[in-house]
Amino acid sequence: MTELTPLQNLWLTETVRLREEHAGPLEDVEANRLARTAGGDLPARIQRRALWLAERDGLAGALKHWLQGARLALLVLAILAVVSGAGLAFAALGDGQTPVNVFWALGSLLGLNLILLLSWALGLMFAGEHGATLGRLWLWLSEKLARDAQAVQLAPALLLLLQRQKLNRWAIGVLVNTLWLLAMLSALTILLTLMATRRYDFVWETTLLSADTFVAMTQALGALPALLGFNVPTVEMIRASGDAALNIESARQAWATWLVGVLVVYGVVPRLLLALFCLWRWKSGQASLHLDLNLPGYAQLRERLMPTSERLGISDAAPEQLHRVESGTSERESEGALLVAIELDDQRSWPPVLPQNVNDAGILDSRESRNKLLEQLSRFPPARLAIACDPRRSPDRGSLALIAELARNASATRVWLLPAPPGEALDAERLGDWHLALQQLELPFADCAPMNWLETGHD
Repeated sequence: MTELTPLQNLWLTETVRLREEHAGPLEDVEANRLARTAGGDLPARIQRRALWLAERDGLAGALKHWLQGARLALLVLAILAVVSGAGLAFAALGDGQTPVNVFWALGSLLGLNLILLLSWALGLMFAGEHGATLGRLWLWLSEKLARDAQAVQLAPALLLLLQRQKLNRWAIGVLVNTLWLLAMLSALTILLTLMATRRYDFVWETTLLSADTFVAMTQALGALPALLGFNVPTVEMIRASGDAALNIESARQAWATWLVGVLVVYGVVPRLLLALFCLWRWKSGQASLHLDLNLPGYAQLRERLMPTSERLGISDAAPEQLHRVESGTSERESEGALLVAIELDDQRSWPPVLPQNVNDAGILDSRESRNKLLEQLSRFPPARLAIACDPRRSPDRGSLALIAELARNASATRVWLLPAPPGEALDAERLGDWHLALQQLELPFADCAPMNWLETGHD
């Protein structure tokens, strides 16, 4: 997966927390060990642990699918916004066969936009992030288009993460205002196109209001557009348009320019400014996002990721050269040779006679001994590691997972399948199971002691 942003790191961490909260703790021994090895403060270790678990369990891939679905959902909503804006323009001007009622046209172009703008502003002040239908629609559509069962857990985690810093309102604000900006720009484009290719006459009509009211309304609405250079019909033009459509070119142009100016100033500009303001608040607010370490899911990780005392070493004491790492290089390098055994019984005498430069890591027969050795190897990886296994036991998943984990912490690894004790014979079928399992792990194995290889690096 590509490099994640800080927001995506926090997002996946929160998703893992929710998953463990609902489904119980995950198997995280290796994740905790790697997080402790990487160091850093508690939030950094929690994130590293969560990202490893997310990669292992497919959540990282689900995030990628969710983001793809979110982009498709945005594209769908953008297309709907453009089509809706074009529909507003066609509804405002009609077919050109009859005069255009300027205030009906203005209501068609700006009425719904201004009502929803007021609704969004009131929701922002009184309901926070809970009142944006477009935001909920986008999240729902993103989840559906992701087509990943695990993506279901991502949206709730994102909402919870953003709600702590009240960033939901600004993220949704960017979405809502940008879509309405697209709709207004689409309406403006179609309006200009229709006016450029057709001739429209403009009138206003009323039964209850006086002509002076329409004159005042027209001039008041045209005051701000006039500052930007848009024409405003004269008083005589306004009054004359109340009786019949003026068949005068200058009157038609004045009304058309006034209508375009009002759409730009009260439709396009507010949405543009609000979208930029919400984007600024969203960008600046992301820097304050952090994990809430007081949540039970994170508080329980403190002792596992930052224990009060971290003991180094293994159950059976090993010589100091086991812990040597070549210094002065930028890459982690390995040195030395190590022999370790997994779950041997008392019938075998262990360890065998080892060359001087080969260290004995003992027998791993408990969870504690395994974790301690893995801690050691993550810090001081050996150049050569031999893992002794008793092929009389079945190659269960736990043993194979341990072998794989040990091998990941050494430059080169070989598995030693021990011979049967005197008087016993190995089961051929079970031995075949070991061969097949180790071949799948792509690890070399043999039934003879790899002492020459451990000592010299070759056979």
